[in-house]
Amino acid sequence: MPSDARNKPLRVTGFIGTRVSDADRGPQVRLSPDDARARLLNEGELAWVHGPRRQELATVVVDAAVHRGDVVLRDVAGVSPSEVVRVVKPDLDSHTRRGNFA
Repeated sequence: MPSDARNKPLRVTGFIGTRVSDADRGPQVRLSPDDARARLLNEGELAWVHGPRRQELATVVVDAAVHRGDVVLRDVAGVSPSEVVRVVKPDLDSHTRRGNFA
């Protein structure tokens, strides 16, 4: 993955794991307003979280309490605190096909 201002690595400083009984669940990434702005992300959008073992789509939450360069993840599998991830806006405008479909 090429490195530019829109996908600089971010350090995971917190991880929130929810329970089945929790009303508010699902993959979520919390990042600072500066980091969200640099990645052209808005509150409530989906973003790819590229971790060391897998990638997953997560809902973006812009949180001023999160320091620049850090992220807090909720229910994102394959990531733990102190690891480095990249948060990237999905390219939904590209019409390239992957694989061979009939």
